[in-house]
Amino acid sequence: MDDVGKPLLLVDIDGVISLFGFDTARPPRGRFIAVEGIVHFLSEAAGDHLRRLAGAFELAWCSGWEEKAGEHLPAVLGPVARLPHVRFDGGAQPGAHWKLAAVETFAGPSRPLAWIDDAHDERTAAWAAARPGPTLLVSTKPAVGLTSEHVRDLLKWAARAEGATGPIDAG
Repeated sequence: MDDVGKPLLLVDIDGVISLFGFDTARPPRGRFIAVEGIVHFLSEAAGDHLRRLAGAFELAWCSGWEEKAGEHLPAVLGPVARLPHVRFDGGAQPGAHWKLAAVETFAGPSRPLAWIDDAHDERTAAWAAARPGPTLLVSTKPAVGLTSEHVRDLLKWAARAEGATGPIDAG
């Protein structure tokens, strides 16, 4: 990781950048794209949100898309979407959220870490509470995705998290 002084921000795609479950009669602002034969609706605001967050965080994709994110999203979201990605090798821990083992390997135990996902659950909450380093979980609604309010809260948290070693209040 390059900017070890910055907190790490892991960004899921489906339900965060690629929206679903919205009212098709009144869709959010965005556009449809096909990624390897699968149609996705990408939030129009996602690229701007990521650019704002990139100043305060080191960004990485945390999605089952893995390398496909870097292959397809920069054409739509801009160069900010050329990010490293968490690799999932199927090594999920029994009873744990399927992403946790890979997230732990990628982030390490103590680096300040924020993670945006639409599928956080009690397992990710327990993990975040027990993690030695400052950790913030940001949950999105799949029909809305990443919002300006999420960005504002993340930027506030990052300002407090840089250089911190213990828990940080999300507010």
